[in-house]
Amino acid sequence: MKKINILEKINKELRAKSTPARAKSSAWYFKTGKGQYAEGDKFLGLIMPDQRNIAKKYAFLITLKDTVTLLQKSKYHEQRMTALLILQEKYKKSDTEEQKQIFDIYLANTKFVNNWDLVDITCKNIVGAHLFDKNKEILYNLAKSNVLWEKRIAIISTFYFISKNKLADTFRIAKILLLDKHDLIHKAVGWALREAGKKDPVMLKEFLNKNIYKMSRTTLRYAIERFSEPERKNYLKL
Repeated sequence: MKKINILEKINKELRAKSTPARAKSSAWYFKTGKGQYAEGDKFLGLIMPDQRNIAKKYAFLITLKDTVTLLQKSKYHEQRMTALLILQEKYKKSDTEEQKQIFDIYLANTKFVNNWDLVDITCKNIVGAHLFDKNKEILYNLAKSNVLWEKRIAIISTFYFISKNKLADTFRIAKILLLDKHDLIHKAVGWALREAGKKDPVMLKEFLNKNIYKMSRTTLRYAIERFSEPERKNYLKL
């Protein structure tokens, strides 16, 4: 397979799997209308399994340079998703040097990781995985960003740490984001707190007891989702 044809082949396969009906429903679901968080984004209309399959098929046939081109130059949401999934596949099987390169590419291109699904499906296994045993200052910088998606990357990346039973950064970043005004951050923080609470319910309750008056009701509802009904009612009264 010639390198020059890789992007054409990927885009051809993406289009072959797309449907106008799904494109229309995706545009509605991902809030692309005027004034909404994904205003102007365009969809081909693919289901996620097809995007994953195409990404896996081409992950080791496409160069990093062409993957970045697919991410940066694409008109459609699913093309960006496929590029990010390819980066994720490459990261899993790369050596330390190339993993660092992929991590740097991801963070240099956050303007293209511009919807919650793009963030949630890919940042944990690139940003989170890469920073697990390293300095995590970049996550705290992202949490203080003015860009919605960078803030979401900050908290969702810590899901990798949670999976390894390392919870401190999740709670610290959650605290930074508690006063954020966007519903997508309220949900992400609550989700992260809930998952951390599965690992250590005591830490979660201590966090809630200290910070409950700072958090949105949406964050609280997500965080206490696995509590007993009496506990949930008690926290919601507060």
